[in-house]
Amino acid sequence: MSLEYALKLQKMIQCKTVSKKDSYDDTEFAKLRIVMEELFPLVHKQAKKITFSDDCWMYCIEGKNKNRNIMLMSHHDVVAADGGWKYDGFSGEIAEDKIWGRGTVDTKTPLFAEFMALEELLAEGFVPPCNVYIGSSHNEEIAGDGIPKALEYFKEQGITFEVILDEGGAVIEPPVGGMKVEKCAMVAVHEKGFYHLNCKATTGSAHAGLTAGQKATPVERMSAFIHEINSKNIFIRRLNPQITAMFTHMAPHCKFPMNLVFGNLWLFGGILKKIMPSLSPAAGGLLGTTCVFNKISGSAEEKACTARATLRPVDAEDWKKDIAAFIDVAKKYDISIEIDETSEYHEPADITKPQLSYTFDCIKEVFPKYPSIPMILPAGTDARHFTEICPCILRFAPIRLSAQQLASVHSENENIDVDAIGDAVAFYKKFLRDYR
Repeated sequence: MSLEYALKLQKMIQCKTVSKKDSYDDTEFAKLRIVMEELFPLVHKQAKKITFSDDCWMYCIEGKNKNRNIMLMSHHDVVAADGGWKYDGFSGEIAEDKIWGRGTVDTKTPLFAEFMALEELLAEGFVPPCNVYIGSSHNEEIAGDGIPKALEYFKEQGITFEVILDEGGAVIEPPVGGMKVEKCAMVAVHEKGFYHLNCKATTGSAHAGLTAGQKATPVERMSAFIHEINSKNIFIRRLNPQITAMFTHMAPHCKFPMNLVFGNLWLFGGILKKIMPSLSPAAGGLLGTTCVFNKISGSAEEKACTARATLRPVDAEDWKKDIAAFIDVAKKYDISIEIDETSEYHEPADITKPQLSYTFDCIKEVFPKYPSIPMILPAGTDARHFTEICPCILRFAPIRLSAQQLASVHSENENIDVDAIGDAVAFYKKFLRDYR
């Protein structure tokens, strides 16, 4: 069965659905639509399909209770397959017990598994207890308009969801050392927001601390400002509920002394908070807002210096204080701050909802050796747009990945084990079949 699945997935991989910022060419996307109809005839026969933007799909199978809704999501656009690949990036080559090609991880395998699970259930006469949606965007990779337009439609229709399951986490190697398991099923219950801040220094202002009483140039002031932001801990750092849940779930699967530390955060939380930034930038970033400066330009001749800062907050209330602290530092150097209108923050999933524990139960059945661990996702997903119409958005693709396979996302030699495809189908079948 796994090989049969791989041969079907291969047809999807061979469609070069690369999304581009400046233009949309439907040629390869049209090929994929034909492939999907061929692979999943029952879904296409029984589902209501709505298209948003150029090619954002929403399929709906009506359930017994038409007032309740759940959704599975995975985008079907991909990035380009540049670089030196072992096998052609859009071949879908099946070799070395793997299938190779762009989208095998991000995210045509999960998309295939969602559709395949529903197709097989429909063949059994399955009628879901509530409406089941499968959503897939054609421009997730470029933060496009597909899912935002779908959101507008759902709001207009008064449609809300009990749970939405999108990409994000996966079954991967443990996030920290000292664990007793080979892999963990990492389920993202939150993703960091992002705020773009335009910083500007102009000529004519003085900062005595910089040049011994002489007027500091805009470039000098901007440099000093950036240095202070990067060198001083001005942002709030804490173990928020999502991170606390992550460590609590990891504790039983850790060796001593980490099991003691993670299992007794009331005692060791302060120590853990101090050491996490030293583990890795990613680990430190889970504690609160992070800041990266880019697009810095200016000169003495221009009499101005500009920089663009991207701040990524975890907590909305902390963010208000963090931005105030950022602006206070900017004032010291007479730098103006403007928040870009493209900035976004979305609330985390309600981890007390039964849908989270239900997801963990489904994982346990399909991946019994691997514990389920909640996490915060540092990247963005399409699902973030739906937080106002769904209290429990979870980001988990039920695919087993090696370190190389995880690293292959947006890189060379993207691939997935052939036998991992069947596990993904089994997970979604369990999730849909037993949902109540």
